[in-house]
Amino acid sequence: MKAPSKQPLLPPQNTALRLGATGFVIGPLVDSLHNQCLLKYDVAPINLSSPLPLADPLLASSWVVPPLLAFAYIVLGYILPRIIEFLPIPKEDSLDEDDVIHTNEGRSNNTNELRNKAFLAVSSTAAIIKLSEVLQTHDSIQIGADVLAMDAEIKLQLMAMADACQWAMLDRTPVALIAATVTAFGGPLSELPFVSAGFWNYIPAAADYTPLGMIQPGAAIEGLLIRALGDNYRDLTLSTITGPCYFAVTLDAIALGRYFYSLEERK
Repeated sequence: MKAPSKQPLLPPQNTALRLGATGFVIGPLVDSLHNQCLLKYDVAPINLSSPLPLADPLLASSWVVPPLLAFAYIVLGYILPRIIEFLPIPKEDSLDEDDVIHTNEGRSNNTNELRNKAFLAVSSTAAIIKLSEVLQTHDSIQIGADVLAMDAEIKLQLMAMADACQWAMLDRTPVALIAATVTAFGGPLSELPFVSAGFWNYIPAAADYTPLGMIQPGAAIEGLLIRALGDNYRDLTLSTITGPCYFAVTLDAIALGRYFYSLEERK
């Protein structure tokens, strides 16, 4: 039997270009679904007003965001899953040569299936991010005759349930689950340098935790944090509801990465 051919660690050029272009164009549009209720952009803001009165802006972003999301989609959609495949876990996500359907019809059917999953992943991510906007702007929901009060913990649980449904319905691979979970925690933290530098800041209604607030004065890492984030690094605030959004974005980036890589396989 022929040795399986693993996907390379770095994406082929066309796969990287497609992922980057999607992140550059689609990423800010999806991200904008909840931006206006979470944060304010202070550097190169983009505000595209809706023609409808009293409606939310069609686009609320910054010119800084498209290149960041282009890079993020390449990393999350391809490179991070390949790194995770080095872990001792089941490798359902890998596209080994033995798994590739070699007939033209088989390749076409496989690509079409991946394309449909990618479309559903992006659509469900948009829905989850819109859900975060609804939860962030409402403190209660009415269920029949009852009114359910929602604190930050309940909102986070609802978002986590939506993420779990997205993964269970569209993916179900350990690689994607690990990648999305890591990004759900690490993604918000990656914003700290931009918040510190004044590119954007979370509005008081959304800023509900200070991830570095527990660092004690004199800690070994304090000098590094001061150099990277400034003297007030303990006061930098984020929003907990963004974690599940990062989870969903990672799943749709992975789905897109699989689809774009399948186009390479068809050549």
